[in-house]
Amino acid sequence: YARNDLMGLVREDLGYDIARHVDSSVHKFEEWGLPIMTDPETGRYQREGKWQIMIHGESYKPIVAEAARKAATEVYNRIMVTNLLMDKEKVNRVAGAVGFNVRTGDFYVFRAKAVIVAAGGASHIYKPRAVGEGMGRTWYAPWSSASAYALPIQVGAKMTQMENRIVLTRFKDGYGPVGAYFLHLKTYTENGYGEEYESKWYEHTKELVGDYIDRHPVPTCLRNHALLEEIKAGRGPIRMVTKEAFKDPHKETVG
Repeated sequence: YARNDLMGLVREDLGYDIARHVDSSVHKFEEWGLPIMTDPETGRYQREGKWQIMIHGESYKPIVAEAARKAATEVYNRIMVTNLLMDKEKVNRVAGAVGFNVRTGDFYVFRAKAVIVAAGGASHIYKPRAVGEGMGRTWYAPWSSASAYALPIQVGAKMTQMENRIVLTRFKDGYGPVGAYFLHLKTYTENGYGEEYESKWYEHTKELVGDYIDRHPVPTCLRNHALLEEIKAGRGPIRMVTKEAFKDPHKETVG
């Protein structure tokens, strides 16, 4: 899936290293109380598409936070880490971090035998068209300031796959993952004239990327490409059509 969706620009060894922990992590979250949607008839996980299952994501962060509190001796909240500290004796070993409390301004110095950078990526690199509510309703955390990139880079870490960017299509009033809408709720898009437009760009896209346009699923970036080309051609805005999907009240709740 990753190789296809990223059109070959992928380190498969890194993908494998993450993927081999996914199943056990899902079961762990379930043990901690994460509500996972199940099929009422079979009791099995409810699938969004081939690869994903559906969860009630609003519970995710509080559940993970509770597990972290139980696992840690001490928890320091609201600390903005600004720099990693290198070990004076051992080459290329991170020995701690420094940062400050964003509310009090107090400065913290942490010494550590091991440091894991699990900060977020970079949100709000591109401004949404819905500049009012849209600025605060990004799917990824609006406070993600690219610390996960900056902190390792500052101390000389080797970065890879930086040529990949995840730039996500979002629709007004529905800022969550579009897979939940398209795959689970079976919504679709149309241009400003109420027309289906993706097939119009098939030949054009095939000239650019070859048989990637024929893959299943079509790589995310190519679906976005058709959307952008349609807007550039003056046939925007692009709308998500929900009138059929939301006839079922359950689906409206999920959406």
